[in-house]
Amino acid sequence: MKDEEEDNIIPNEDETNDELNESVNEESTDEGFEDLVSKSGNHFYENDENPEDTITKVTGMYKDWFLDYASYVILERAVPAIEDGFKPVQRRIMHSLKELDDGRYNKVANVVGHTMQYHPHGDASIGDAMVQIGQKELLIDCQGNWGNILTGDSAAASRYIEARLSKFALEVLYSPKITDWGMSYDGRRAEPNNLPVKFPLLLASGAEGIAVGLSTKVLPHNFNELIDASIKILKGKPFTIYPDFQTAGIADVSNYNDGLRGGRVRVRAKIAQLDKQTLVITQIPFSTNTSTLIDSILKANEKGKIKIKKIEDNTAAEVEILIHLFPGVSPDKSIDALYAFTACETSVAPLGCVIEDNKPLFIGVSAMLKISTERTVELLKAELEIQLEELKNKWHFSTLEKIFIREEMYIDFKLYSDRESLYAYMYKAFEPFKKSFVREIVDDDLQKLTQIPMIRITRFDSDKADDFISKLEDEMKEVQHHLDNLIDFAIDYFTRLKEKYGKGRERQTELRSFENIEATKVVLRNTKLYVNKEEGFFGTGLKKDEYVADCSDIDDVIVFLRDGKMMIAKVDDKKFVGKDIIHIAVFDKNDKRTIYNMIYRDGKNGSTFIKRFNVSGVTRDKFYDLTQENAGSQVSYFSANPNGEAEVVTILLRQVGSVKKLKWDVDFTDIAIKGRASRGNTVTKYPIKKIELKEKGISTLRPRKVWFDDTVQRLNVDGRGELLGEFRPNDRLLIINQSGKLKTIIPELTTHFEEDMIVMEKWNPKKPISTIYYDGEKERYFIKRFLVENENKEELFITEHEKSQLEIVSTDWRPVAEIIFAKVKGVQKENQTIDLEQFIAVKGIKAIGNQLTADKLKQVNLLESLPFEEPIEEIPEEIEVSGDETVSGDIQTELDDDGQITLSLE
Repeated sequence: MKDEEEDNIIPNEDETNDELNESVNEESTDEGFEDLVSKSGNHFYENDENPEDTITKVTGMYKDWFLDYASYVILERAVPAIEDGFKPVQRRIMHSLKELDDGRYNKVANVVGHTMQYHPHGDASIGDAMVQIGQKELLIDCQGNWGNILTGDSAAASRYIEARLSKFALEVLYSPKITDWGMSYDGRRAEPNNLPVKFPLLLASGAEGIAVGLSTKVLPHNFNELIDASIKILKGKPFTIYPDFQTAGIADVSNYNDGLRGGRVRVRAKIAQLDKQTLVITQIPFSTNTSTLIDSILKANEKGKIKIKKIEDNTAAEVEILIHLFPGVSPDKSIDALYAFTACETSVAPLGCVIEDNKPLFIGVSAMLKISTERTVELLKAELEIQLEELKNKWHFSTLEKIFIREEMYIDFKLYSDRESLYAYMYKAFEPFKKSFVREIVDDDLQKLTQIPMIRITRFDSDKADDFISKLEDEMKEVQHHLDNLIDFAIDYFTRLKEKYGKGRERQTELRSFENIEATKVVLRNTKLYVNKEEGFFGTGLKKDEYVADCSDIDDVIVFLRDGKMMIAKVDDKKFVGKDIIHIAVFDKNDKRTIYNMIYRDGKNGSTFIKRFNVSGVTRDKFYDLTQENAGSQVSYFSANPNGEAEVVTILLRQVGSVKKLKWDVDFTDIAIKGRASRGNTVTKYPIKKIELKEKGISTLRPRKVWFDDTVQRLNVDGRGELLGEFRPNDRLLIINQSGKLKTIIPELTTHFEEDMIVMEKWNPKKPISTIYYDGEKERYFIKRFLVENENKEELFITEHEKSQLEIVSTDWRPVAEIIFAKVKGVQKENQTIDLEQFIAVKGIKAIGNQLTADKLKQVNLLESLPFEEPIEEIPEEIEVSGDETVSGDIQTELDDDGQITLSLE
């Protein structure tokens, strides 16, 4: 009976969760868990025969367990402490490395095994944490294959690789006398609760962890910049710090938000154009490696977002990924597509969460740095106070020893048979000298005196003792001075750290603002759009119908119908919009230069109107009526004009009544550009037989103004940066690089520019380019003036020798240069000013030019150019693109005395 009762007992709250689950599972195999709970009234009974005796609630068992587990994960595993920047496993690894430190390398397996005395987890987690610390190249001096953060290769097994503490770690991490110690998990050893780190280590290394209910992601910052910022804090100056990543790359930190929740850092790979068909990636974004990066590029290629021929990964010590493009594929557009559709651009969300006083604290990086700097000052103060106390003790005993030997107190020791009487004698003997001591004499001092060997007493040198005491006094004064000027001492400490360890730790990640890349503008148009105008269908699947244009699956399509309605819809395999389509095209919502010219009849028998408009800012899949919404309206003439062209059309009327003039011309140039909802101008109230195109139009829009934003290194038409000029469709930009190469390009907003670009301006084909360069082969300076001969080709205008170097280049009409000669054998030749226009005539781009001088030059400077009146370029009168939705004036038809119809604007 006893055995049966024990079988029915359910574990209580003191038993383990696993045991509870096993018991529940055993019970539920017969009846099912829900039935069991319903029968027992949501309680488990220890004795089915006597259910009122003992009741154990399931909810009670789980009430504290989850909170305990969550607290453990947050405090002991995932989140670093604000005091030293370490998670517990990292702190225990560093403590073990210090205990094992003898100047030689230790096998990582041995360090892991030693750490297990303090860390109650498996060796794999400790080994992984140690590798992560080692890969940051700050605290651990690594030997062997520790993996590669660039390629994502893992480290070798812990038995093959070795480690020891770096000199930096030994200097800033350890100070046993001021360390806060606690007991290890088994109570056998002492371990540091926090290491006395005298450096903003958390911000330098970064941290990432996922706990229960919260996470942390502190981004790494630059070593030298953190020290500079700490010094600014100590000086009371403002400071700002931004992330810096080992993988380098380019970062936009405009929305960093001080590392708090809600901030964002956009990081990009560094991509350059090697040649017309090859791109090279030399730096990768944070949180990626070359393997994941290449995988993302291949996936984007498979989906048709980009088009590449092949990829080569030549990464070793430095990143080098070559992307080969197909002929005819734009490198600039491909670069933007890589940023838009692959891991070449990533967005990192920082989240500053640390542990302070055993509680999570959400805090920004500026506050973290201030806390770290203040703690460093406190630690330095504690070390100085301990050092001063030790010096005082040394001085105290040295003074006692000198007096003790000089007064020969040891001679009378034989008169005292016990310690008490001896100490009483010695206290009395030191009484006359009491005022000179820094503290009271204690029994320990007297005990040390009685233990001085006789040979030391006999060889005692009073002068050396005085010198030693004097040296101690100087050291005490110095330490006291540091304590009195603690802030200055801390500043000197940070300065020494930077001088000692800052070399080679310069910023790796370039900070730059990014422009948002519109995916629709850079996506590869890898499919074809077709239309069935009569039936009213369009799509990529209508391959037997009329071809419209190349498109992508994220493009929009604009459609105009004969009844005057317009719709914008997403590209689809097959979509019905309405019968009798008169125009269809891929739509760009930001395109304000495409102007639509339209003539329509209002209603079934109404007047005919003419209008010009552009389309932007519409809702997808919604019909917009471009007429006056009267039944029977019909479009008589329609054209789409990418640069606002205005053509001339001929109007032919039907023979009606006494109207004599049945044919005349209408010029769209006379019509103002309005909004799409405007009524337009009246053409005629009589029926139109036909409208014919008489003359193709020219652009009626003012040349487009283009600016260059140096911050983001991109062109724009929004007025940001430096105005480059007003560009017509065929106008080009002149680009000159420090390497001696030049080219002219159409100013497309997607264009990327090289870092060594030194000239960017609107190209004037008639204006010569002047340059002075050093010829590496002849070892002489040459001067030349030339015109761009091939506008579609990048050309080198200096010699091809590897030592050839561009000194100055000017696109002014009459540039002037100053040459400064080097001192030769103590003789300094006077500077010379040269008018380049007078010095040499304009020659071909491949000409070597004329030798500037045979003398050795120190420097060549470009001076202010001579005055020149440039021919004034005539710019056509601007026709505004208006968003006005109001009704425009009419073109009225009237009969003159000869019976001719004339047009007049009201």
